[in-house]
Amino acid sequence: MTDFRGILITKDEAGYQARLQGIDLSGLPDGDVTVRIDWSTLNYKDALAITGQSPVVRRFPMVPGIDFAGIVMESRNPAWRVGDPVVLNGWGVGETHWGGLAQQARVRGDWLVRLPAAFTARQAMAIGTAGYTAMLCVLALERHGIRPGDGEILVTGANGGVGSIAIALLARLGHRVVASTGRLSEADHLKALGASEVMDRGELSAPGKPLGKERWAGVIDVVGSHTLANACATTRCRGAVAACGLAQGMDFPASVAPFILRGVTLYGIESVMAPQSARVEAWERLGRDLDIARLDSITREIGLSEAIATASDLLAGKVRGRVVVDVNR
Repeated sequence: MTDFRGILITKDEAGYQARLQGIDLSGLPDGDVTVRIDWSTLNYKDALAITGQSPVVRRFPMVPGIDFAGIVMESRNPAWRVGDPVVLNGWGVGETHWGGLAQQARVRGDWLVRLPAAFTARQAMAIGTAGYTAMLCVLALERHGIRPGDGEILVTGANGGVGSIAIALLARLGHRVVASTGRLSEADHLKALGASEVMDRGELSAPGKPLGKERWAGVIDVVGSHTLANACATTRCRGAVAACGLAQGMDFPASVAPFILRGVTLYGIESVMAPQSARVEAWERLGRDLDIARLDSITREIGLSEAIATASDLLAGKVRGRVVVDVNR
């Protein structure tokens, strides 16, 4: 008899497999807090884990899912009591520690953040790691001193989860946002989120010059490779670039010219192991600065039983925005 359902990834003589199945409570990893998961998400990293297209999973067997929101069921951690609503992003869950694409999880209490009162569990997962990372990027640009009116902000990978929420956040804060995407058919959707202009990603994705015409006051980049290099090369004097992704590649075919001739600053945004203080600040700002009504337009809901099939669609670029997962269907 099994205690809960989840997606379990195994790697053995039969090969690499991800299956939805019943799981015994005895299989849960060590931790001082057990959470009843209500909602999870399907992120790009989760899709890589489920399909095995990249070595995301470091231990087997593994429950994927780098995000979840739910209610504390059991706690040996003084910071949490039974019934507390919580959210988790990162910390290696879904990679080295069982994650959120299941009905239960057991984790360390200091990995959890209290669910902001502004959000339901479903809304928190519509935000997820993507929105939390987008907020970390916005905070980096703010700390650099970039304010509305300073100039255009470029957001690459605009139709993805990070890009979509970054556009919504920046627009609500008063910035003029230019969205770069490979799906120009989605231009109306991106403008509805708050983008003032939509550009073809091809303008940035090919090899470019060490320096280009100055345009951007700031950049949020989730693409990497030539796109990031060209974004840096066209950022204005003393502007800033927040880099948090590598959809085009891990390489950075750039020169030092933007950094030493224009004083451009490149911020690396790391969300997985970010300290608790940064997480709390990001979620508090999301509760204040994100228009919840805009979440629905970038959110697709699926059941846990659909997650494996949807993972392939996500990697194929067929999924727009965020995917929330109801783990109870």
